[in-house]
Amino acid sequence: MNAQDKSTQRENTETVLIIEDDRSLREGLAMNFHLQGYTVLTADDGEDGMAKAFDARVDIIILDIMLPVYSGLEILSELREKEKSVPVLVLSARGTTDNKIESLRMGADDYVTKPFDLRELIARAEVMLRRRRAENSEREKLKFGDVVVDLDERRVMIKGEEVALSRKEFDLLCLLAGSPGRPFTRDTILDRVWGWGFDGTARTVDNFIVSLRKKIESDPAKPRHIQTVRQVGYRLES
Repeated sequence: MNAQDKSTQRENTETVLIIEDDRSLREGLAMNFHLQGYTVLTADDGEDGMAKAFDARVDIIILDIMLPVYSGLEILSELREKEKSVPVLVLSARGTTDNKIESLRMGADDYVTKPFDLRELIARAEVMLRRRRAENSEREKLKFGDVVVDLDERRVMIKGEEVALSRKEFDLLCLLAGSPGRPFTRDTILDRVWGWGFDGTARTVDNFIVSLRKKIESDPAKPRHIQTVRQVGYRLES
């Protein structure tokens, strides 16, 4: 049985995903985050949780370790393998140092042992969200060469002139420009730009790279910024 989504009536709030199979705990957490003004999504098993973890709206995940179908660690591993950077706060009845270290090494941002103080858990989640807000604020504009990418307004300017990009072209440029010098495989680009489960091919990425080069490179045949990494994919040189 899949849990029903719960959401606040407010708009433009951050979204908390709670993946927890204990109904009373899940509903208690959902109610309290709701009262703090957050939009709340819930899942009561690993399969539903895995699907919702890749929802673009999610700003933080409260993740139980012991879940039906997929464990919390399997969900965490899949998130980090697909390079999804959403903050994850792990809940577990296992409080040993080894369990905590394993979760943190796999990509968890924090670890809380059951039973826990609700006020402390919410405070820890809010610290993680503040850090995420600060990181997002620093990335409001990306710059390389003569190109300025305005993340907030979703606009690209070259020497003060706006360049019209499609939604996917913009998302692809943001991915590359957000990590200059870092090579991205075509599979990673498909997952990050088109979404988990998209039935596309490497050729999809290649076609969009060609189109993007025509729009931002002074000489698309000899690109200065969007570089091909042989047998890997693409990277952006700033």
